[in-house]
Amino acid sequence: MAQSVLISGASIAGPALAYWLHRYGFDVTVVERAPELRRGGQAVDFKGRTHLTVLERMGVLDEVRRRRTGTTDTVFVDADGKQLAIASGEFTGGDVEILRGDLSEILYERTADECEYLFGDSISTLVDTEHGVEVTFEHGPDRTFDLVIGADGIHSRVRKLAFGPEQDFVKYLGHYYCVAGASPWSGNGSQERQVAYGHNVPGRLAVTGGSKAQQLYMFASPELDYSRDDTDAQRAVLRGRYADVGWQVPRMLDELNGFEDFYLDSLSQVRLNGRYSKGRVALVGDAAYGNTLGGFGTGLAVVGAYVLAGELAVAQGNHVAAFAQYDEIMKRYAKIAGNSNAGRFLAPRTATGIKLRNWFLGSRMFQLMTKYADKAANDIELRDYPVKVNA
Repeated sequence: MAQSVLISGASIAGPALAYWLHRYGFDVTVVERAPELRRGGQAVDFKGRTHLTVLERMGVLDEVRRRRTGTTDTVFVDADGKQLAIASGEFTGGDVEILRGDLSEILYERTADECEYLFGDSISTLVDTEHGVEVTFEHGPDRTFDLVIGADGIHSRVRKLAFGPEQDFVKYLGHYYCVAGASPWSGNGSQERQVAYGHNVPGRLAVTGGSKAQQLYMFASPELDYSRDDTDAQRAVLRGRYADVGWQVPRMLDELNGFEDFYLDSLSQVRLNGRYSKGRVALVGDAAYGNTLGGFGTGLAVVGAYVLAGELAVAQGNHVAAFAQYDEIMKRYAKIAGNSNAGRFLAPRTATGIKLRNWFLGSRMFQLMTKYADKAANDIELRDYPVKVNA
């Protein structure tokens, strides 16, 4: 009888892991708290040979390229629209960029017929026993699985239940960000360069246009107390933070209510010190090594899913051996997620900091940093796991 695996989260890491686990003969169930697959969202990207190799081995690289968004250069301007600096699309968008919702749909389509998906539900409790993980759901009946994997993002419920409270493992980095309005470039495979325009005042950034999203905001702040499910309250927070900013911001704020896609969250980093598993439970993607807008999250998610499933296949389901190997491999590779703080770079707290950032974007040091990031994205030897086990 095939081992049963419950995956929490149906965004990127979850369906990617489901694909590989089913291929290796596991019985896979994916639970997702949203009532249906989440469409739209900001654009995400893949950088370098390693990321593209995993997509190719999954058989989705051509489809990702077909539905890619255009490369976007971000032009930073003053209040009168005068150009101050440029961040190239190669830096902000990698080798191929695609809307998160489009990528999620591609991965879901590759797994929906073979894996069980439970939408509109979530895990309430986990009890890790010698013989399996006893799971209660908010709505569905209790079930027992051989393994449980948390692929449920930086605010992971699985991590909270199996490892401990979020504050023990997630560090707030001092800024919040908001994405409003999905990119209009979804699914057209455009090769045309796009331009986004960004404006800074101390501690705040507003960006409009381009392929990432129609609007992007980032602002420095003490930690806020708000409901992540109340978008009206989140819009009020954003309007309050940007009420005195000029440039195109008043027009942008007027457009907010017209966007169905609206997401506000903190810039935070998950710190598990290379310990991504505990007993019969493991974490993958942002739940394990997330660093919001750090530039490597989606690539880490698909690579982590590939490694985790592959190690389970090689170990023939021996989760103790497989998880130990997974932890060791990803501990080294996931270090790339800990080397950046997008808030300090994109929304400096002082006018001097903004000027230094703009100077840096045109400097030789910025070019060297970009080369380092490209090298780090490929700093892993992908193991050749079994081609196919599941008939």
